[in-house]
Amino acid sequence: MSLIAYNVPTSETPAESIENNGFWPSLDPQDYRAAERVDGSITDARVAMALRVAMADINRQLADWQQDRQASGSSTITDVEAPGWMPPDSYPLLYRRAVYATATASLMERYRDHSATGEGDERGEAKDLAADDYRRDARWAVSEILGKAHTTVELI
Repeated sequence: MSLIAYNVPTSETPAESIENNGFWPSLDPQDYRAAERVDGSITDARVAMALRVAMADINRQLADWQQDRQASGSSTITDVEAPGWMPPDSYPLLYRRAVYATATASLMERYRDHSATGEGDERGEAKDLAADDYRRDARWAVSEILGKAHTTVELI
């Protein structure tokens, strides 16, 4: 038995880069698709929306850090000197990881299987767990940028 997919949208022209706030890098939807293995069943419009929402979320989380760096004379993230133990391009890489992981988590939550069977429900739950893993990856990337530990534990 084989599966033939039909009416899967494909894009004739590559999606345009998504401009950021000038400090953080612009995002390339094609790079996102390749990095996160997002296939053509998710439209360019949905990918762009997920990336824009994720970008706004991560930019908000890093707003104070960005403001501190700009006050120190860095006009873009590439002007920020990474600590000696980090490779030079780590901040843009971690930023993309945070945004890509947040966008992927959002898309996974919205693209649960449509099957009404128990098997479809189980696959949906597995996608929810995977979305949680992506959200964790995003939190860790933000923590790395901020120079904080990945986990905070407090005694009650």
